[in-house]
Amino acid sequence: MSSTPMSSIERALAAEAGTEVPPPPPPPPPIVRPAVTLPGRAPLLTRPGWAAFFAALLAVCALAPVLNLWVPEGSALHLSDYTVAVLGRIMCYAIAALAMDLIWGYTGILSLGHGLFFALGGYMMGMYLMRQIGLEGNYKSELPDFMVFLDWKELPWHWTFSGSFVLQMILVVAVPGLLAFVFGYFAFRSRIKGVYFSIITQALTFAAMLLFFRNETGFGGNNGFTDFKRIVDIPIATQQMRMTLFVVTGLTLLGFFLFARWLVQSKFGRVLQAIRDAESRVMFSGYNPLRYKLTIWTLSAMMCGVAGALYVPQVGIINPTEMSPANSIEIAIWAAVGGRATLIGPIVGAFLVSGAKSWFTTVFPEYWLYFLGAMFILVTLYLPHGVVGLARNLLARGKEERA
Repeated sequence: MSSTPMSSIERALAAEAGTEVPPPPPPPPPIVRPAVTLPGRAPLLTRPGWAAFFAALLAVCALAPVLNLWVPEGSALHLSDYTVAVLGRIMCYAIAALAMDLIWGYTGILSLGHGLFFALGGYMMGMYLMRQIGLEGNYKSELPDFMVFLDWKELPWHWTFSGSFVLQMILVVAVPGLLAFVFGYFAFRSRIKGVYFSIITQALTFAAMLLFFRNETGFGGNNGFTDFKRIVDIPIATQQMRMTLFVVTGLTLLGFFLFARWLVQSKFGRVLQAIRDAESRVMFSGYNPLRYKLTIWTLSAMMCGVAGALYVPQVGIINPTEMSPANSIEIAIWAAVGGRATLIGPIVGAFLVSGAKSWFTTVFPEYWLYFLGAMFILVTLYLPHGVVGLARNLLARGKEERA
């Protein structure tokens, strides 16, 4: 008899013929596949990270107000109004640098036009602040002074919602977001990338600056908006209001940092990093890079708009020079100096570069641009991961030596 196992039909025929039927072969052993354990999602922050976060939160919400409002001015521990204004301004810059890190550090798209979104948010806030002046202007008119000077009889259409704080705050994020969405849709759809995208964003910023310099646009021309009096009917030039704006700015920065941290650790963030490293492979994997790039581009612009809106009441002025290409380049320098794709690096870079700028423009104003250019070149050549990357390497080397 053949050693080949009998089929069910052959067994039935053999049984009818009275032939001895061999027992059926035993079933094959089950295939045991090794268990695959997927990596769990990393915590939002490590324990030292949370400790640093709450320390920063405590410094913004408690330490700074106490040192500024309650400690006497003659004390060495007093935090002066000037220092509060400088730190508040730098925190606005840090929000813009964080937005730059999302689009450049994690998506690989270098934008040289984020200063435009920053300025647009500032202009939306400035329009509301100009309406808050009311009859306290030089011409005692409900219209802003520059409109009276130019013989305007009524507010232009784009000032329709400027009297409402809530609606104008919606425009703070809606206007930069809408412009970024429209521009990004056509740019990304045309697969413009690399240096070409950077040049186009810089050209967009320069064109917008020239437009806002014109008096007929209704944005104050080259003088812009200034001489603010109140915000939500509260005098703006008081120590308490300055500290309130400082605290709100600090909380916004910390909130955006947590949001960015959550975003880059999500599936969406991993796709962004894949687009940065190999966009063609992402397309072959079935993902549409357009949607991801357009989403992060728009979110980044909206973050810059919020930063600009917080910046204007603290510095007291907004004009078209905020849209200059140099300002957008400086935002990129903050991210590069601090360390791209680290989130904390651009914040550190904004504080380092802006602090150095405040000192240099006071002591050696004619050398500031030379220093800025040299710093950018040195960081690009010798610190590709920025200051934060250098600090991490030193810490890792120290642990290896102790081990």
